[in-house]
Amino acid sequence: MTKARKGVKRLLDEAEKPLSALDVGTLMEGVCDLATVYRSLHYLEENGFAESFVLHCSAHGTERYYVSRKAPHRHWFHCERCHRFIDLGACRIGAILKSMESEAGVLIRHHALYATGLCEGCRGEDSVSELVEKERGEEGRE
Repeated sequence: MTKARKGVKRLLDEAEKPLSALDVGTLMEGVCDLATVYRSLHYLEENGFAESFVLHCSAHGTERYYVSRKAPHRHWFHCERCHRFIDLGACRIGAILKSMESEAGVLIRHHALYATGLCEGCRGEDSVSELVEKERGEEGRE
C-alpha cells in the first residue's frame, strides 16, 4: 500500500466522525494532493478498508462521507443546522434486515443508515427563538 493510502487509512481509522474527501485532503495537506486523496479513498473502499455514504444537505449540497471499516458498523446523525455528526452507536437493525431478506428473497450484504434533524444544542436554540417570537407576538396584541 502506498504512503498516501496508508495515511488516508490511518485518518479514517482514527476519525471520530465521517470525513469528506475535502476533510481528508485538508488533513493530508503537504503529504499528497486532493487527486491522490480521491484515488486513495476509492482504493480503500474497493478493497474493504473503508465505506461511504452520500448525504444530501441543503446548506452544503450533496457530499460523500467516508468511514473506516476497521471499527464496528455505526449509524450517524447529521444536524441540519450546525452540520455536526453524532454517533448513534452500533448497528441495531440486524433483525429488520433479516426479515427484509426473507420477504424479498435477497441477500443484503451492506447497508447505510443516517438520520438528519436538529441536535440537542440546536433544538435548544429553537426553544429560545420560539420563546422570543412568542413574547414578541404577545407584545403586539397588547
